[in-house]
Amino acid sequence: MFPICFVLLVLIARDCNSQDDEGPYRGKFIGKLNSYHHQVSGDVYAVDDWTLLLVDFNYDGTGDDTFFWAGDSGRPGPMGYIVPDQHGKTNILERYYNEELRLRLPDGRKVSQIAWLAVYDIASQNAFGDVYVPEEFEAPAPRALAPLAPAPGARVSSGRVRFLDASTFIIPEFRYDGSGEEVYFWTGVGPQPSSRGMKIPDEDGYLEPIRAYNGEDVQLVLPGGKTVFDADWIALWDAGSRAALASVLVPDALNVPPGVMKIHNHKTSLPHCKQLHRDYQVSWEVFGNQVTIQLAGQVGENEYMAFGISGSDTSSAMLGADVAVAAWDARLKRGLATDYNITAKTPCVSVLGQWRGVCRDERLGAQDSNQVFSAARDDGLTVLSYRRQLAPSEPIDREWPTEKPVFVVWAVGALDHELEPAFHRLYHKHDVRLQLAQNPPENDCFPFTIGGRAPAPAAWERAALTDPALRVFRAALGPAGGARGLAGRARAAPARAWYVNGQLAPDLQLRRGLHYTVKVMGGNDPHSAEAYHPLVVTSEPHGGLERLSDDAQRAVRVLAGARHTRRGRLSPTAAGELCEGELPAGADRRRDTFDTFRAFNRSLRWSCRARPADLDLTPNSTWPDLVYYHSFTHPDMGGRIFVVDRHSRTAARGPVALAPPARPAPALAHLAALAALPALAAALLRL
Repeated sequence: MFPICFVLLVLIARDCNSQDDEGPYRGKFIGKLNSYHHQVSGDVYAVDDWTLLLVDFNYDGTGDDTFFWAGDSGRPGPMGYIVPDQHGKTNILERYYNEELRLRLPDGRKVSQIAWLAVYDIASQNAFGDVYVPEEFEAPAPRALAPLAPAPGARVSSGRVRFLDASTFIIPEFRYDGSGEEVYFWTGVGPQPSSRGMKIPDEDGYLEPIRAYNGEDVQLVLPGGKTVFDADWIALWDAGSRAALASVLVPDALNVPPGVMKIHNHKTSLPHCKQLHRDYQVSWEVFGNQVTIQLAGQVGENEYMAFGISGSDTSSAMLGADVAVAAWDARLKRGLATDYNITAKTPCVSVLGQWRGVCRDERLGAQDSNQVFSAARDDGLTVLSYRRQLAPSEPIDREWPTEKPVFVVWAVGALDHELEPAFHRLYHKHDVRLQLAQNPPENDCFPFTIGGRAPAPAAWERAALTDPALRVFRAALGPAGGARGLAGRARAAPARAWYVNGQLAPDLQLRRGLHYTVKVMGGNDPHSAEAYHPLVVTSEPHGGLERLSDDAQRAVRVLAGARHTRRGRLSPTAAGELCEGELPAGADRRRDTFDTFRAFNRSLRWSCRARPADLDLTPNSTWPDLVYYHSFTHPDMGGRIFVVDRHSRTAARGPVALAPPARPAPALAHLAALAALPALAAALLRL
């Protein structure tokens, strides 16, 4: 039990008008509009010191010259100013019927400085309705509590916890050594932290045990639309020892701005539910020899939700897993839950005539065991239900046991140009275990919220190798960089990408008539689905030619790196030994922690062998102005080649057919590119 004496309480006077017990929190209540003419009515709240909220607002729209009008003294009259409408316009007001709208005061004026707000007709100098702001009115604003108070022996510290709005708070300068195995951000009601609380998703939305923090400002959002009025404390909770490592009490009725999020109306009808991530949940029901599964996720229209039985009986392992890859087909307005088998952590590729990787069961000669019976997409939430047999119907399927816990796997990512799953952006790092037939049913799900998500991080600038003196390029493999890397440039991104002269899939510029050599170090083991990446140059923008059908291969114009065999299939010609960069041990590739590619690049650890393969390139007049370099086996790992008659530093800046969008990037000299990656440069220069 955590001693109450270790909790610092900040007392803030309760303002009963700040919270409407019968509805969502909207801010601090100012009053009801006094109605004089034209059916004006509604409630007025202060969202913050610059913003007013009108709820259930009515006005018949028949005034001649009517505006929202405010002033800082006396009563409504000509000595006031126009307040722009909910669109920021100063047009004459039209009709409103039970509407909710936000008004931003103009020119930096504050709610605490005005005396009244009116619906005012300038022509007749009449107020059709008004409300008066109380004297010494204090508008909602972010509020600071106490720092987290640690339990004896706990290595936890922070600055003063600060609520930015009713749902969002920051733990500044947060330090925690990460030593606990089951430690979570936690909230609940009662005099002190207890096991009856609930998890708060971490800053990336995960509900897994938290990592170590070293003086970071951690911004969190209370789950499921809960607000500060639903919380008596915030804690760091050790589920293993059932004790709080640190906590802070939350005063009653904090005068803070309302959150920007709204509750989504989705609620599963199935009895069991597991919240896998803030944006993803699975629910299920076992009936007879079948299990019905519903996946619900706040994902993009071109994204998939994967869920299934682990490939291991003792942990949540992707390798060997039997999963459904669910997605919403916007064109056909239907849902898909395709049966996949994972034999390697790569896209599905043919390895010496055998399909390996993340492959559809049908491609492996088996049947799709999933039956979709409902699907919908609304307000950014995809919901899809399917059923399947508990017992395996084919050797590659796995059993869904009901008499014991079962380990499962899950992921969310983008579908590539062939609607196959690309590398996932969300996925578990800890074991996930379900009891399918538990009684009473397992259910820790909370409602989804609409809005309030941080925007995606900006992609790193794409480098461009345009130096006319460059004749030799060195191509190795490294991480694709997550949302700031290749995923920030295209619809889908792989796990790994080509690094050319130390840069992540840069633009290259080649001049017609000149000879170039690419030292290819992508792996030369054709028995491996992961470590075999010959380099090819084609006129199509995706690569991964090995997985194409014979007809699809024949339709691709290959400019270098492959030739046709007697059977008409393409065979690669430039596969060198592997030179590969990896993230440091313990790094979490799900998190975008590097603001610049240079910082990301310096963190990589390189391992390079000695023998590259040479790919010779001599562009001529038959080459298109834009071609692409790829992996022969996996799609979307490469970049663009601009073929020019004369070198230009701005070749990538104009409109280019079929080219993914890119921002202009500065030219990089050859030696400067190698200097950005000392370990790789040293290994390469020994060749």
